[in-house]
Amino acid sequence: MDVTWISAILVGTSCFALGLFIGARKTSMKFFLTKRVKTAALVDGNKSGGAKSLLEIEKLAEIIEDFKMVLVVRNDLKMGKGKIAAQCSHATLGLYKKILHRAPKALNRWEMCGQVKVVVKTESEDDMLELQQRAKSLGIPTHIVIDAGRTQIAPNSRTVMAVLGPADMVDDVTGGLKLL
Repeated sequence: MDVTWISAILVGTSCFALGLFIGARKTSMKFFLTKRVKTAALVDGNKSGGAKSLLEIEKLAEIIEDFKMVLVVRNDLKMGKGKIAAQCSHATLGLYKKILHRAPKALNRWEMCGQVKVVVKTESEDDMLELQQRAKSLGIPTHIVIDAGRTQIAPNSRTVMAVLGPADMVDDVTGGLKLL
């Protein structure tokens, strides 16, 4: 019986120590990520305020629950279904990677909403760029895919824009567009 108690105490102590270690790592990781976000804002703070906008969206994720992503596809390029699917995938992943470390709460909020994605169409590159400017003015992150031009369309064509943020704000940018 004495050996059993000693074993139990050793296991309990080990679990407690492991809990303290994990807790300390989580706290230091949170500190590290906070530092990284601030550093990213300083390093990537371009004239259009990209990193600043991402930090604003991060604050909104704490108070607004309904987040979504809208993918804006250029209809004038006449891409095939498979090409559109691939370009939408590129846009989704590109935006995800862009905000992964700068706005993790916003990304988490979007994931908690079921990763809502809506695909709409626009008729020209100029219209897409205008939508991007509107999104930037509202502090909503975007990502535009530029195609290599190996298959259906000309090189360096802007094909799809992804926008992620609070549903109401995203609707202010893309709400007037028709579903694809």
